[in-house]
Amino acid sequence: MVAVSWVIVLVLAVDTATPAVTSGLVRLDTGAAQNLETVAVRVTDNPRAHAEILTPQILECLAEAGCEPADLDAIVVGVGPGPFTGLRVGMATAAAFGDALGIPVHGVCTLDALAADVYAADPDGPDLLVVTDARRREVYWARYSGGRRVEGPDVRKPADLTAAPSQRVAGSPAHAELFDLPTAPVHTPSPAGLVTAAAPELIAGAAPQPLVPLYLRRPDAVETAARKK
Repeated sequence: MVAVSWVIVLVLAVDTATPAVTSGLVRLDTGAAQNLETVAVRVTDNPRAHAEILTPQILECLAEAGCEPADLDAIVVGVGPGPFTGLRVGMATAAAFGDALGIPVHGVCTLDALAADVYAADPDGPDLLVVTDARRREVYWARYSGGRRVEGPDVRKPADLTAAPSQRVAGSPAHAELFDLPTAPVHTPSPAGLVTAAAPELIAGAAPQPLVPLYLRRPDAVETAARKK
C-alpha cells in the first residue's frame, strides 16, 4: 500500500460583505475537509470602517498566533453578495496580500460560509434559508439542503421571498425574523465557515478562479456622465 500524505496549511480568511469586518487564521488538514482549527479571529461590527479596520485585524490575528505573513499558505475571501463599497475592501485587501506573498486567493460566496457554520453545528439539520441585508429594504438570500446550495444567491424584497421549503433561517437577525422559521444562531461568516466553503479547492490544490464580486445589482455610486445619459 502507498501511504497517503497530507499537510496542514495556514489560511487567512477575510470577509467584508456584511456590516461585520471578519478576519482570522485557520489551520486546515488537507487530508480531511472538516479538520479545521481556528487559530485567531477578529470580528468588528462597523459597516462604515471596513477599510480602517481590516488590515489591523489581520495583523492582530497574525501576532496572536505568533505567525508572520510569510507563514500563510493561502487566503480565502468572501466575494458577497454584499454592498459595493464594503465588499471591494475585503477583496482588494485579500488580493494585495496574495500578490505580495505569492500565495493563492480563493473567493467564496459569503452566504455559503454562513451556511457552512450552521451545518457545522448541525450537520443533519433541516433545509436552510440564509439572508443578509441588501439595503433598499431587500435581502440577499440563498437556500441550502444537506449543506449544499440549491437556490440563489439572489436579491429580493422579503415580502417576495417565501420561507418554504426552507425549515430554518440564519443570517442578519433583523431580516431573519421576517420569516416564520426557527432561527439558527449564525449572523456573520466565521473564518472557519469561509475556509470550509473553500476546502474542496484548498484540499485539491486547485488554482483559484478569478475574484469576481457578487454585487447582484448595479452599485449605488455612478459616474456623473452616466447619470446624465
